[in-house]
Amino acid sequence: MTVLAIDAGTTGVTALIVTEDGRIESKGYAEFPQHFPSPGQVEHNPEDIWQATLSACAGALRGAAAPPACVGITNQRETAVLWDRRTLAAPRRAIVWQDRRTAALCARLRAAGHEERVAELTGLRLDPYFTATKLTWLAENEPGVWSGVESGNIVIGTVDSYLVARLTAGARHVTDPSNASRTLLYGLASGTWEPELCELFGVPGSALPEIVPNYGEIGMTSPDAFLGLGLPISGMAGDQQAALFGQTCFAPGEVKCTYGTGSFILTNTGSEIVRSSAGLLTTVAWQKPSGERTYALEGSVFVTGAAVQWLRDGLGVIGTAPESEAVARTVPDSGGVVFVPALTGLGAPHWNPEARGLITGITRGTTRAHLVRATLEAIAFEVRDVVEVMGGGVSSLKADGGASGNDLLMQVQADQLGVPVERPVIQETTALGAAFLAGLGSGVWASPEDLRKTWHLDRRFTPGARDEAAYDRWRAAVALASGVPT
Repeated sequence: MTVLAIDAGTTGVTALIVTEDGRIESKGYAEFPQHFPSPGQVEHNPEDIWQATLSACAGALRGAAAPPACVGITNQRETAVLWDRRTLAAPRRAIVWQDRRTAALCARLRAAGHEERVAELTGLRLDPYFTATKLTWLAENEPGVWSGVESGNIVIGTVDSYLVARLTAGARHVTDPSNASRTLLYGLASGTWEPELCELFGVPGSALPEIVPNYGEIGMTSPDAFLGLGLPISGMAGDQQAALFGQTCFAPGEVKCTYGTGSFILTNTGSEIVRSSAGLLTTVAWQKPSGERTYALEGSVFVTGAAVQWLRDGLGVIGTAPESEAVARTVPDSGGVVFVPALTGLGAPHWNPEARGLITGITRGTTRAHLVRATLEAIAFEVRDVVEVMGGGVSSLKADGGASGNDLLMQVQADQLGVPVERPVIQETTALGAAFLAGLGSGVWASPEDLRKTWHLDRRFTPGARDEAAYDRWRAAVALASGVPT
């Protein structure tokens, strides 16, 4: 038996056919456009996401020996999607997790004294990153769209909910706890939408999806809507929790970092809701059909791989993202150059949406290689910032995502953390996690122990000497980017 995994990311959709022994039998991929209506605003057309999903799945299915047994979904989180309950058409573009338009709204709610209570209920903070303030903004700025929500004609969800609606031809309006816990509307302890939070953000509870466990019976795809296939949708999780699952971090204390558009460091905290006073988020990792929930602490770094893309597309100093490693290796270090890639503000552990990118230490001898190396170092420094406030001592870090294929970055990361970095053979662990959840939900695998057997090490990066002077320069530059006097 095989599983079809759909990974609806921020810039494209990947579809994998995963075998029982954890191999990737075939793959499909399709990009979709990004929209930037104003500075700090990022939007997606939901129909583009759906068409990319159909294209990616069709590509993966063409390489499959037999039809898959089930479907798993993972997705970019926090993005606010609205669609017509009957026609499934979207009345406006989705507001993406990277969007910063609600910074002033967050400041207003913070000034009114709401942050402590919001954090107590959700494990999150008031930041434009999360879904609820995007919905408040829509209610305040687009009354024509919002009237449809209030009348019940238009429903609200995140990308997982939207995809399930499209896959099932509108039969199911659902989400899972890992996605729900990123909205600012979900109670960590209650495991439900909180009426108090819905009232605070002005979101009608009737428009929100039903919350279902991360694996089990979620829905059935409609053959008319989905490539002629009627398959059980039996697994679903937000991308970073799916990656934690795909890395088989099933035990408390196990840590993974996904190096993608941003970098996301999660540590499994088991059945305990662990609170952080150092800028980390408390989130649901996954929920079993029995109702038992596993939690995680998360550090969300907004711009890491996107900084390499900026070097390529914005500055033109490299031709491709993989070229960054070869260019950076032509110099022994960054030559004192420090790049703080706060291109959309700073995430964990600093949480400053007003911070902006900064490059310091430039001299007449600075070359593009120094800037490229400084960019890779910045990614490692950002991850170290998060790991250092996680507490409890990290014994190793499991790495995945596109940039984990950069050996130089992985070695610098191990050096900076002072612990081994382990990269698996399959680095697309986000989609793999969706496949694992779906396979558990439909009987392809019997238990998490079966899944551990499918994880195979590609390379372990052992820590060498740590450049503390470079890290000190990084911390000083972060303070400058944040507008903090040094």
